[in-house]
Amino acid sequence: MEKREATTVEIAETSRERKGKAPLLGAVDNAKAAGYKRGVAIFDLILRISAATATLAATITMGTTEQTLPFFTQFFQFQASYDDLPTFTFFVIAMSIVTGYLVLSVPFSVVSIARPLVAGPRLLLIVCDTLTVTLATSAAASSAAIVYLAHNGNSDANWLAICQQFNDFCQRISGAVVAAFVAVALLIFMVVLSALGLRKH
Repeated sequence: MEKREATTVEIAETSRERKGKAPLLGAVDNAKAAGYKRGVAIFDLILRISAATATLAATITMGTTEQTLPFFTQFFQFQASYDDLPTFTFFVIAMSIVTGYLVLSVPFSVVSIARPLVAGPRLLLIVCDTLTVTLATSAAASSAAIVYLAHNGNSDANWLAICQQFNDFCQRISGAVVAAFVAVALLIFMVVLSALGLRKH
């Protein structure tokens, strides 16, 4: 009888130890997940600020691009401005929208850092970031086509390359398009990061 009682007590103690360890393991897993997601959110915030800087630079550069060729008379001048081409006007508007969105999305990214296990803000960001990637890519790609024509022209369509005359103008619009593509790359990386942050494990 004594041996049976001792066996019963050992089994009871073992089951209690297991019950005590299970919550501890769950807490450790939650802490690891929170740390991982917080790191992803911090990196997302850095990329978001960098992308906003790139789109702002592209917007300002393109929106202030203008060059007038010097001639002897004031009544006969050749002038090139970004608003002469609808594509560049669309570029400025689209990049302005993307810049505004990125600035407004910073608080949501901060919330993801403060509360890494909450999926709502991160889900909202990934949806809006995907739409923003589409807008920024369309603006950058269409403007890149016009920049290519400005540099090289098209002999079949009798479109002349204007960059030999409007050198400063072409340098500025080329810089704006490069900045826009940098922003697109950062936005794509942000979408990937948000998807990683939404993983449960």
